[in-house]
This record gives sequence, structure tokens and C-alpha cells, in this order.
Amino acid sequence: MTTPWYATREEIKAELDVRETARSNARIDRALADATEAVHGLLHRRFFPELATRFFDWPPRTGMTPWVLRLDDNELISLTSVTSGGVTLDPAAYFLRRADNHDEPPYTRVEINLSSNATFGGGNTYQRDIALYGLYGHRNDETQTGATVEALDTSETGIDVDAATSASVGVGSLLRIDSERVIVTGRAQLDTGQTLGGGGLTNQNNAVTVPVGSGAAFAAGETILIDAERMRVDDIAGNTLIVTRAWDGSTIAAHTAGATIYAPRTLTVTRGALGTTAATHTSGAAVYRWDAPGPVRQLCIAEALTDLLQGRSGYARTAGSGENEREASGRGLADLRARVYMSHGRKARMRSV
Repeated sequence: MTTPWYATREEIKAELDVRETARSNARIDRALADATEAVHGLLHRRFFPELATRFFDWPPRTGMTPWVLRLDDNELISLTSVTSGGVTLDPAAYFLRRADNHDEPPYTRVEINLSSNATFGGGNTYQRDIALYGLYGHRNDETQTGATVEALDTSETGIDVDAATSASVGVGSLLRIDSERVIVTGRAQLDTGQTLGGGGLTNQNNAVTVPVGSGAAFAAGETILIDAERMRVDDIAGNTLIVTRAWDGSTIAAHTAGATIYAPRTLTVTRGALGTTAATHTSGAAVYRWDAPGPVRQLCIAEALTDLLQGRSGYARTAGSGENEREASGRGLADLRARVYMSHGRKARMRSV
């Protein structure tokens, strides 16, 4: 996976109540990849942050203003350096702007500070005369989820994380550790260091209290594994976990005291993603999750769900019965597409007929 998704595998499975199997995971992953690309095609922009150097012709062949470089779909979150005609410009000689003059990303143009002596151009030809190194994308909204629980070298692709991170991320998430970004491509079970206490658990649905040595070792929303049964942690009261039994398609069973408790805290990741470089990290390094805009995330979920449900029906879903039976129109999805396009779609500067 070279780009993150705008929703996670776990979110789609929760919506459809799909059990954990390799086949269902692969199908959901394909639907999420397709849904993310559908969002890009509809909204004409990529939302995730990507560190890169991009080149621009100067003067441009259309729409030239001598001190304004229009970025079009190369929107910027932040800018580190500008080189024009082989000369690196002083940061005070330019600034970022949006077409609506709001002083926040995504920035759509770079302007020369007219009180300076700087200019664009000066290369041998107009081709690739300007180089911009910066963070491209829509916004860099992040949430700190937790931390790593092991030191990392530059080649490891399995990252052990704490309970808070395990409960907050999923397959498809984009994470940042120090200056490196990684994309979560899988999850594996890790021994939590905790065991089932008390007298164990019966195989009854109302047996929902799991005594442990330390409730602080878990987080609400996390999934735990005891023997072959998965359980979702709904709440934590002291050293007791309140759970939903037989979670994620597993089968309820009795468990004896002392059974090891596992959780999906080993994240399989793509290292050095989106222009960053794989680096070493200490144990306890903070983990930050990049958050897509809410409407964009919801549209990605809706597109993936529609793909999965249509595929199950052989793309022949209908509504009603008898003489009133008709093909399902997906009108709700169409309305959502229209709303998200109005709120987050990139509109062209000019259109021709």
C-alpha cells in the first residue's frame, strides 16, 4: 500500500458486521482502495499530506501574473523552500495564499512579496524553472493516539504499540512517529502481559466481566483475544474489563483463569511513506494519526459499502417486491456525493464549453 485510505478496514467491518476472515479482509481492502480513488476522482484533490519537491514551468503558458504561481491541483499545506532559475529564494521573499484569502491550508498559490527584489524565472528555459519543496495536500490534522512500546530500527515493518493506539487505528490508517509517516497494512496479535483473573469465564453471553491484573493496560474500544474468542472492550472499571463476547465472528467459549490475553497491537506498516524517510525511533515515541475531513471519510465509507453490497448481489440490488420491485438507485449516495463535492471538492479556476 503506497497511499492511505480515508477510512479503515475495521470501520467497514463494523458497519456490515463482517467476521474476521482473510477472504473478507481482502474484499474489503479492494473496496476501500477503489473508494479512495473514487473520492479523488470526484473531488479533484488528494487530502493526505505528502512531502515532495514538485516542478513548475515559468512563465506558464496560460494565465500568467508575473508575481503569482498558481498551484492548481498541487495544493500545499506548508512550504519549506522555493528555487527559481537555480536560485533559492529567501523565505521572506514569498508567501502562501488561498484564492479566498483565508490564512490556512490548502494553499493554492505562491506569491512573490512585492516589497522584496525577488522574481520568478531566470532559468535557461521555462521548463521546470520553479521547484517547490513542501508538504502537499489538503490539511495536516492529527490526533495523538498513544505510543510505541519498542525501539525501532529503519527496516522493521512490525511496530508494537500500546492499547490506546491499538484502539484508535486500523488497516489503512496513516500514522506519524517523529518525522516519519507509516501506513498501516495489517495487524497481528501481541501478548498484553495480562492474564484472565478470578475464576475464569463461562460460555454465557451475560458473562461480560473480565478480571485482569491491571485495567490500565487496556483501552475502551480495543479488541482482545482469549484462547480463540475475540471480545470487544466496552468499558473499564478498575481492574475489570466490561466486554462484548464472541466479537468479530468468533465463537463464545469458556476460559480458565490464567489464560493469556492478546490484543492486535503489532501493526504491519509501510515505512517511510509519502516522501518521508524510515528512521530509528525510541520506545515510548508518540504515535499520531492523520485524520481525513469528516465528510470525506463518510463518503469513502459509503462508496466502499455500496461496492461491497452491490458485489454480493451481482450488481442487481432491487427495492420493493412484485410489481413495485425496482432497481436500487443509490439516491442517498448521490446526495452524499453532491454534499461532499460542495464542501470539499476542488472547483476549476475556469471552465470552457
